[in-house]
Formats: sequence, structure tokens, C-alpha cells
Amino acid sequence: MTETGTLTTTVRTPASPALGGLGLFTVLLGAALPLIDFFIVNVALPTIGHDLHASESVLELVVAGYGVAYAVLLVLGGRLGDLFGRRRFFLGGMAAFGLTSLACGLAPTAWTLVAARVAQGAAAAAMLPQVLATIQATTAGPRRAKAMGLYGATAGLSMVAGQILGGVLVAADIAGSGWRSVFLVNVPVVALGLFLAARAVPETRSRHPEPVDAPGTVLLAVTLLALLTPLTEGRAAGWPLWTWLSLALFPLAATAFYLVERHADRNGRTPLVPPSLFRLTSLRRGLIMIVPFSIGFSGFMFVIAVALQQGEGLGPVPAGLALAPLAVVFFITSLCGPRLIARHGTRVVTAGGILQGIGITLIALAAWRSWPDLGVWQLLPGAAVAGAGQALQLPVLIRIVLSEVPAARAGVGSGVMATTQQASLAIGVATLGTLFLSLAPTHGMRDALVITLVVQLAGIALTTALSLRLPRTIA
Repeated sequence: MTETGTLTTTVRTPASPALGGLGLFTVLLGAALPLIDFFIVNVALPTIGHDLHASESVLELVVAGYGVAYAVLLVLGGRLGDLFGRRRFFLGGMAAFGLTSLACGLAPTAWTLVAARVAQGAAAAAMLPQVLATIQATTAGPRRAKAMGLYGATAGLSMVAGQILGGVLVAADIAGSGWRSVFLVNVPVVALGLFLAARAVPETRSRHPEPVDAPGTVLLAVTLLALLTPLTEGRAAGWPLWTWLSLALFPLAATAFYLVERHADRNGRTPLVPPSLFRLTSLRRGLIMIVPFSIGFSGFMFVIAVALQQGEGLGPVPAGLALAPLAVVFFITSLCGPRLIARHGTRVVTAGGILQGIGITLIALAAWRSWPDLGVWQLLPGAAVAGAGQALQLPVLIRIVLSEVPAARAGVGSGVMATTQQASLAIGVATLGTLFLSLAPTHGMRDALVITLVVQLAGIALTTALSLRLPRTIA
């Protein structure tokens, strides 16, 4: 062990557990499930609302309940994995994810579904941080770079594939299950994952685990809830007084959280989110970039699903498959990422931002010219270019964020990264989704879609500009 400031670095020895190919596949499967389930309900919401007689505000909770619980508990999940064992928490979180998915699929009422989705989000928060922490603790050098690249590719592909899979499953109506299949499909996948994880994922934990930071945990939960709850529920609820009071509480809670964490860090304890961790330039600048990227990504996915189904009148399968070119190109391009990074460094991210901007511009032009006949062929050029650009950004940003995080704090670093990404995904649906749905009644679906895409372009421009400040090479 070596000490650098207040950050502890673990030197990996030959005796350290190694993550084999099957183990890597298993943890990546665990990483895919939570992200797929964040997006899989987008195209199923109309069917859920009709079947369960759910109002728009309750349907918002089906999405928001999962996302908020997931974001609030991610850092705690990473800390508990460091403390009690990452494999143990991965297995427990995956088992709980399967059980809560079953509860979602069997939910008899809308409010039962909301409760099951909150529990599902909590289970995902126990499972996901262990994926990156396990990769950090059991790989090194080129193997770690390859594993992190595959994780980034899995994360991006899962977000697009979730929406496509949701449309296919709803339309297939397997055994009359309708929308329920989007949750029930997780059960056999989880069973396979548990079988493989018990055999192929090594156990790791921090060599000097710290107890749970209770004050930090509570304050982080209050901070995220104060921000995400009004943003996700405000529009559907009509922006009542409590939403504005909650937003006013957010900066106060965030300040209190920072002061408590800084005090613990300076007194030699390990807070939930150590402020000293942000001294790492790669982590700090990478996280700043992940925020606008994720906001734009999730907002786009939500808005395009609503526009194609409610505006164009497409069914769930055509609406989902309209994004298939984006998914295919994203996957292919992400596989080339490691070689491109080795040759060009982090300027790959800048190139990705430019490509994504061109792709979204092409989609906006297609919507302007082709409406109301916007479909897979009209979206194909823009979706393909945008997918290539996104693939050159997200996997690389994940690698950058965690590149200098010590193995002893792998769980904390993974939790911070995942929380930032998940909170930004929720904010994206809330902000861009609210903008689109607010404009649609007065401007029409086409103009609302184009305006929202133009706003997203501003976020892409910001991400591209910020990429110029990234370290040229990845540690």
C-alpha cells in the first residue's frame, strides 16, 4: 500500500483474484440489466396506462420511482460492496433485481407497480457499482482498458436496446402478457446471471474497509431527492408548491452534504463521497462531461419514443426499431474505440461530439421535412451518425473517470460515476421531456420535436467544448 495525500493506492499482486472472460461477461450482463430497465418502459407506458387505468402522473412515477431510488442508493451500494464483498453484493443485488422484476410483471394495480419499481431501483443500486469495482480490482493494464471499453459499449448499447426490446416485447404479447413481459423477461436472465456469477466472478473487497457514513448517506439522499423528485413529477402534477420548495431545498442540502463530507475527509475518516477524490483531474473533468452527455442522451430517447408513438401513430415495434441503426452503429464503433484512443488519445471524444452534433442535426432536418411520415428510413442517416458519435464519447468518458481511482476505492469511485450518470439520465427525461410535452399542445409535435433537438444540440456543443480540457492520454 502507498499513500498519496488522502487517497490510498492498492498495488495489485500476482495473488490478486483475476477476472476471466466468463466472469467479465457475467458482470457486464449485470451492468446491462439496470440500464435496459430504465429505458424499456418508454414504449410500454401507453399500454400500462390503458391496462391499469393509470393517470399520467402515476405513469411518471413508474419511470421516476425506479430512477430516483437507483440514483439515491448507488454510492451506498458501492461502499457496502467495498465493506462486505463485491461478489456477495453483486449476487444479492441481482437476486433482488430478479424478484422485484417478477413483482413488477405481476403487479395488479398501478400503485403496486410503482412500489415494485422503487424496490427494483434499489436492487439495481446494490448490483451495478460492483461491476466497475470488480473490473477495477481484478484487472490491470491492457486487460483493464479492454474491459472498461466493453463496459462503456455495454452501457450505451443497453440504453438503446432497452427501448427497442420494450417495443418488440409489448407487440409480441407473449402468452397474453402484454406490457408485463418487459419486466418478466428479466427473471430467466437473472437466473442465468446468478448461475454464472457463482462460478466465474471472484470475490474482492477493500483491504481497509471503512464503516458506512450515515450522515453523508442521509444528506446525499436528501440532496438527490430534492432535485430529482420535483423535476420528474412537477409537470404531471401541475408544479404545486411542494415542487418549488423541494427545488429550493436542493442547494442547501448539497452544501450541507459537501461540508459534512469535507469535515470527515479532513479528520481521517472515509466519507461516502470523499472530496479528495475530486482532486483527480481525470475523474473531475470526466464527470463534468458525463452530465450534459447523459442529459441529452436520455432526453432524446424519451422524446423520440413519444413523438413516434403519439405524434406519428407508430406502434411499439416500429417506434423501437426506428433507433436500431443507432444501436448497431454504436456497437460497431465502440469496438474500435480502444484502438482509436491508443492512436489519437482523448481527442476521440471531441470527434465524437462533432459527429453526434451532425447526427442530431440530420434527425431534426428529417423531422422538419418528413413529418408526419417520419420512420426508420428517414431517421437512418442521422441515427447512424449520432450513434457513431455517442460510441466515441461514452465508453471513453467512463474509462477517463475511473482511470486514476485507486483500487482500494474502486467501489466509491464506481458509485460516484454511476450516480452522476443515473441522476443525469433522470434529469434528461425530466427537462427535455417536459420541454417537449409543454410545447406539443401549442406548437404541434413536429415543431416541439425540432425545438427540443435544437436544445439538445446546445448540450452537445458544451460537451464537445469541454472535451478539449480532458487529459490527452488515459492513465
